[in-house]
Amino acid sequence: MTLDLRPSSEVRWDLVALGEVMLRLDPGEERIHTGRHFRAWEGGGEYNVARGMTRCFGAETAIVTALADNPIGRLIEDLIRQGGVDRSYLRWVPYDGIGRAVRNGLNFTERGFGVRAAVGCSDRGNSAASQLRPGDVDWERILARDGARWLHTGGIFAALSDSTPDVVMEAILAAHRAGTIVSFDLNYRDSLWRGRGGTEAAQRVLAGIAGAVDVLVGNEEDFVAALGLEVEGVSGSYDRLEPDAYAALLLATATRFPNLQAVGVTLRVARTATRNDWGAMLWADGTVHRATTRADLDIFDRIGGGDSFASGLIHGFLAGHPPGRAVEYGAAHGALAMTTPGDTSMATLAEVDALIAGAGARVRR
Repeated sequence: MTLDLRPSSEVRWDLVALGEVMLRLDPGEERIHTGRHFRAWEGGGEYNVARGMTRCFGAETAIVTALADNPIGRLIEDLIRQGGVDRSYLRWVPYDGIGRAVRNGLNFTERGFGVRAAVGCSDRGNSAASQLRPGDVDWERILARDGARWLHTGGIFAALSDSTPDVVMEAILAAHRAGTIVSFDLNYRDSLWRGRGGTEAAQRVLAGIAGAVDVLVGNEEDFVAALGLEVEGVSGSYDRLEPDAYAALLLATATRFPNLQAVGVTLRVARTATRNDWGAMLWADGTVHRATTRADLDIFDRIGGGDSFASGLIHGFLAGHPPGRAVEYGAAHGALAMTTPGDTSMATLAEVDALIAGAGARVRR
């Protein structure tokens, strides 16, 4: 399959991401409620994809987001700078001194170990990114005049407020006018929809967006909860890998949304917090492609594995690889990203290529 991508020579960006960037506070080997020391990272579902594209795959990327102009916002900006993602389209919002009107999102995350699952606790209400509205972003400049081959956004940003789904649709329509491919990660989060109409509201919003994009990705829970798809053998319970059932899930999604050119799903069985079975599948050109499954994968930090799958998959398409190879890039990059701390990937392209080729874990000197 060959997506109708704009030539890189005609655009400034390989990929532009739309989403919130939060400050992640990590207690390391301790727990959130007992922690005394927290390590700071930047992170956010949509941003993580852009950072992975830049750091691992050498792409030119930018983030469209908003931050409250205070020291926390400036720290997040500095972390974005270190991540290599361009900040030209970052919108600064005046801070009122205590966050009554606007603030920056915080995300406390403990990694989990063995039978103790990972835990995330977001503190992001009334954030600057959640207050973005149609008209706040000059999409004509970003996608048409500056130019981008790919736009990526997702269900986390769309769940932040009543206005963010409208911003997503505004961006998608502008991308279509500019000839930019659009991907959307369903990224269903019960905590984000709980106070906004629950699953019913999520399905209404996310199905509307899915009907307008080119590439859709997610995990099994996303397709079941966010789109309301019911396929025998797929429960969203993460308790088994059933390739035939997931193939049927991909086909059902492609049938429901005929606009889609590709649909990817990550497959995970969490045997413990630190040992998972991990794989992925992709529907494209009417065919389902299955990536290598890595059984008993040792997990250091699972957060961001799906985002790294998305960036690896997108790299595969941007590099002109066939679908079967593109999904291998996604699965391998996701696996490597979960061997290091933080939301974002620390993998290199050489490591991804080596893992795809079957390289083992012997020390390299």
